[in-house]
Amino acid sequence: MTHRLSLDFCGLRLSSPIVLLSGCVGFGEEYTRIEGFSNRDVGAVVLKGTTLAPRLGNPPHRIWETPAGMLNAIGLQNPGVDYVVKRILPNLDFSETRFIANVCGSTIEEYAEVARRFDDSPIDAMEINISCPNVKEGGVAFGNYPDMSARVVAACRKVTRKPLITKLSPNQTDIVANARACIEEGTDGLSVINTLAGMAVDTRRREPIIGNVQGGLSGPAIRPIALLKVHQVYSQAAAQRVPILGQGGIESTNDALEFLIAGASTVGLGTALFYDPMAPKRINDGIAHYLDEHGFASVTAVTGSLNAHRRIDVAASG
Repeated sequence: MTHRLSLDFCGLRLSSPIVLLSGCVGFGEEYTRIEGFSNRDVGAVVLKGTTLAPRLGNPPHRIWETPAGMLNAIGLQNPGVDYVVKRILPNLDFSETRFIANVCGSTIEEYAEVARRFDDSPIDAMEINISCPNVKEGGVAFGNYPDMSARVVAACRKVTRKPLITKLSPNQTDIVANARACIEEGTDGLSVINTLAGMAVDTRRREPIIGNVQGGLSGPAIRPIALLKVHQVYSQAAAQRVPILGQGGIESTNDALEFLIAGASTVGLGTALFYDPMAPKRINDGIAHYLDEHGFASVTAVTGSLNAHRRIDVAASG
């Protein structure tokens, strides 16, 4: 892999701007069973969402295909942080790539305790999944309110010096305000965006198809929304030198480049892996070709290179 694809992200040296997203690659070893796939082709792998105690997850259906995407409501099924630290992490090859834990909780105290236990492990960084519902606040998602998001980040920041990457939800009023609040409390990076809330209905039974009623919509259908959110958050994050992991429906080289140009330092692959496990290698090759074609010395030079003078004032042109 060309060294021009390598970059620094939250203090970590990554060999590629491609990151495999939480919930799509299990605990880091599933795709290695596929011939031709290698974790060495990506800069980092984000492990499945992990809570303090084991969780069985939601009742079925948990997955439902939609036009240009899919709904999922797995419900954070996982064996608990102690099992992950003691049984799973020792079997990962940390010489292949960087591994990032995904920290989840239903209270601020749980987030902090999960982060503390990952701090005493070989994990390279932690992604804070603030889309989890706060059971003490009637199920309101932490990520939908800047003050609640900030409290989670602050609690995790107190228990670890490892890089923290906060995953921002698109299901909120002002994602830029949320980004600002998380930056002020010490997040090292931002993941933009998490899935959009959606549902599907069985018209014959007149019942929700997803067992949890609603699920998270991912895939190409959400890409334009995710791209705009990255652009909006970059306006805040760039000033503080906080890098962005851009994600949401990326499946091609051009998709990845759009996110980089809009302000992402790294790009996440998730749903696309289900139908194209070889996407990382293909997109790496495509980015390298783009660097050659357009005279960029490195992939970092592409980040935030959107030509501002191309923006159109809609109000004036109307």
